[in-house]
Amino acid sequence: MRMAAIFGMNQIVSHGFGMFLFAALVPLMRESIALSHWHLAAIGALTQLAYLTGAMLLGLFGHRLGTARLALATGILSTSLLFTMSQLRDPLLIILVLTCLAAGAAISWGTIVEIISRCAKPEQRSTYLSTASSGTAWGYGLNGLLILLVVPVFGWQSGWQIAGVIGMLVVGLTWYLLNGIKKLPATKTDASESIIPASKLLATICGERTALLACLICFLVGFTTMPFSNWLNTYLDQLGLPAALGGYTWTLVGVTGMVAGLLTGRLADRRGHSVALLVIFSGFALGLLAFIYDPAHCALVAGFGYGMMYFPMWGILAGWIGQSYSSTATMQISGICMVTFGLGGTLGNLLAGYIREATGSLDAVYLVLTTAAHLLVILALWIRRTGPRVCPVQPLA
Repeated sequence: MRMAAIFGMNQIVSHGFGMFLFAALVPLMRESIALSHWHLAAIGALTQLAYLTGAMLLGLFGHRLGTARLALATGILSTSLLFTMSQLRDPLLIILVLTCLAAGAAISWGTIVEIISRCAKPEQRSTYLSTASSGTAWGYGLNGLLILLVVPVFGWQSGWQIAGVIGMLVVGLTWYLLNGIKKLPATKTDASESIIPASKLLATICGERTALLACLICFLVGFTTMPFSNWLNTYLDQLGLPAALGGYTWTLVGVTGMVAGLLTGRLADRRGHSVALLVIFSGFALGLLAFIYDPAHCALVAGFGYGMMYFPMWGILAGWIGQSYSSTATMQISGICMVTFGLGGTLGNLLAGYIREATGSLDAVYLVLTTAAHLLVILALWIRRTGPRVCPVQPLA
C-alpha cells in the first residue's frame, strides 16, 4: 500500500491544495487583497478551462513523456506555486498561478493512473487507484484543519506555506518511490500497440465500448456532482434550513471519501469493477432520492452517497479501463474522461442556472440531478450484464 499512500499524498497536494485551498482561504485573503467578484468569476472559469486543457494535453501527448519524470515535474511545480501564493498580492498573478495549479492537477492524476496501472499487481490495481484518488478527500479535511487551527493564529499566508511544506515532503517521497520501482513492461504486446496515436484517440473513444462508456460515465458524474456541490448551500438557504446543515453535510462528504477509496477499491478487485460501480452509483442515486423527498432530514444521507461515489470513482473507473488497455492507453483515455467530466459539469451548471432563473427555485434542479444519477445506475447494470465478462484477478497463493 506504500505506492497508493504516496500517490494519495500527491492528490492531497495537487487537488486538495492546488484546486480547493483557495476556495477555503478566499474570504480571509479578500481582507488584504482587492479580489473582486469579477476576479473570482475569472478564477472559476480559467481554472476549469486549465484543468480541461491539462487533461486534453495529457491524453494527446502524455505518452511521449516519461510519466515518472512528469509526476515529479508537476509535484515540484505545484509545490513552488503553493509557496508563491503566500507572497502574491496582485489579483492577476493569483489568477495565473491558480490556473497553472489546475492544469498541473489534471496532469498529475493522469501520471498516477499510468504508473499504478503499470506497476501495481493486477489483484491490487483498483484498490491502489481508488485509494490514491481519495487523497482529494483528505485534502478537504486538511484544508478544514488549516482554517480552524493554523490560519486564525498565523494568517492566511501560513495556509499556503504549510501546503508548500507538505508538497516538498510529498515530492521527496515520490522521488524515493519512483526511484525504487522496477521498470516492468506494461503489456506483453509490442510497445507500439500499447499507445493510442493522437490521430486515432477520438476514433477509439467513439468506437470502442469500454472507452466510450467510461467517458459517458464521467460526463454524467460531472453533470450530477458539480451542480450538486455548487448549488447545495443555496438550495438549503432557499428552503430556510440552517447554514450549519451544509457544513455538516460537507464534513460528512470528506470523511466518507477518506475511507471509501480503500473499501470500494478492494470490492472492485475482489468482486469486479461493475459491482463496485453499481454499489457506489446506487448509493449516490439513493442519497439524492432521499434528499429530494426530505431535504431537511436527508442532506447528510446525500452527502454520504456523494462522498462514497465521487472520490473513489476515478480509481475504480481507471482500473476498469486498465483491464482492456495498456497502462499508457489507460492514461490517455483517462485524460479524455476528465475532459468529458468537465463538459458534463459545465452543462449541468448552465442548466441549473437556467432552471433557477426560469422558475425561481432549485427544486427542479435536484430532480434532474437525481434522474441523471439513476442513469449511472442503469449504465452500471448494463456493464455488469452485457460484459465483456472480465473476472476479478485472484491473488497468487
